[in-house]
Amino acid sequence: MRSRQEMMRLIVEFSTSDDRIRLATLEGSRTNPNVAEDRFQDYDVSYFVTDLASFKRCDDWLDFFGTRSMLQKPEAMALFPPELGNWFSYLILLEDGNKLDLTLIPIDELDEYFANSDGLVSILIDKDGRVEREVVASDRQYWIKKPTEQEFDDCCNEFWMTSTYVVKGLARREILFTVDHLHEIVRPNLLRMMAWDIGAVRGFTFSVGKNYKYIERYLPKSDWERLLSTYAADSYERTWTSLFACHELFRTYARTVADRLGYAYPSYDEAITAYTQKIYEETKE
Repeated sequence: MRSRQEMMRLIVEFSTSDDRIRLATLEGSRTNPNVAEDRFQDYDVSYFVTDLASFKRCDDWLDFFGTRSMLQKPEAMALFPPELGNWFSYLILLEDGNKLDLTLIPIDELDEYFANSDGLVSILIDKDGRVEREVVASDRQYWIKKPTEQEFDDCCNEFWMTSTYVVKGLARREILFTVDHLHEIVRPNLLRMMAWDIGAVRGFTFSVGKNYKYIERYLPKSDWERLLSTYAADSYERTWTSLFACHELFRTYARTVADRLGYAYPSYDEAITAYTQKIYEETKE
């Protein structure tokens, strides 16, 4: 597997040698000083170009970066509509294991790029001196954000209301409907609440990572293990158990957040808990 130094040399060398490329940036985790480097990090690169169409005519120029195991061009797909407007991206898994996510952007959309940037950007090359201000990569946009009282209440409301959909799905024995609501709405709101509690204790000055991937570092071992147990959903009984565990964890963390921030914890917890237990007793085998 080629090293970071080798890959970065190729990325910069290509952008330097092609006159159509006027500016190049590196984005994402490889610009983040708070993320430990490993071999699975993508190289998220943007080339700002004068003639995007000429690149799209043929993919042979991508051979410069090495032999490809797979190439995806999201903006050329029919099943999944493009979302980048005039931009065009190439998601490349190279044969040596490196992953290059390369986006071509019209040079006249440079201002739009920075206006929508998440802050994790560093300039690799700027041939025309177009970027006049200093660009320092920062993950500040991903820091845990202190919730307002309305946001706190909204999270509680969404968690407990969607829990009733999980209950309904379990009672009807519609496992895919059930698991979808548990995994896509109920648990994400539990994770949000846990992150708020971490922020309330440690300060809202850091990130727990994409998809909460670093949250384990800040949780008691027992709560982490309890959280992992909620992913068991391969039977109706185990999904009931996962739902009950989500309820217990959410209740604990939400009440703590409410106390720390001076917010009111909603009373409907009791009604939904009683409803859940009632349906469980009526439908269990």
